[in-house]
Amino acid sequence: MKTFYFVLLSLFLISCGNDDEPQIKDYREINDQEIQNYLEANNIEAQKSESGLYYIIEEEGTGAQPTAKSRVTVAYKGYFLKGNVFDRSNASGATFGLQQVIPGWTEGIPYFKEGGSGQLFIPSHLAYGSYNYNGIPGGSVLIFDIELLDVAN
Repeated sequence: MKTFYFVLLSLFLISCGNDDEPQIKDYREINDQEIQNYLEANNIEAQKSESGLYYIIEEEGTGAQPTAKSRVTVAYKGYFLKGNVFDRSNASGATFGLQQVIPGWTEGIPYFKEGGSGQLFIPSHLAYGSYNYNGIPGGSVLIFDIELLDVAN
């Protein structure tokens, strides 16, 4: 009889989960296909890292190469796959530590050397995930045109 009540209580507790909590969705496969479709439609070739980040090095640069712990100055423009710009720096760039930014930047910026430029195609799991953030819808692929202006290791 005790076993019956224990099973009944367990089922009750399991069924009382909070349905109001936001559901976390994994967009990895969806984002990867979106990026591949974008690259193909625009006749662009990009490298893909193990994490799912795509990047293009247009100008390699000749200066210092940052690490994930570096402080960098980057001129950038951030936009969605449909071209809508959501953020941009001024011509003199923005300075920050690579430990203070989204994982896609922490991983992607070190592919460039100082003076280099290119693009990062960042799937949502390396950005803001499935959550909305400052006008960026959850699950969004982010594209950044970047120019690495300065590296301070």
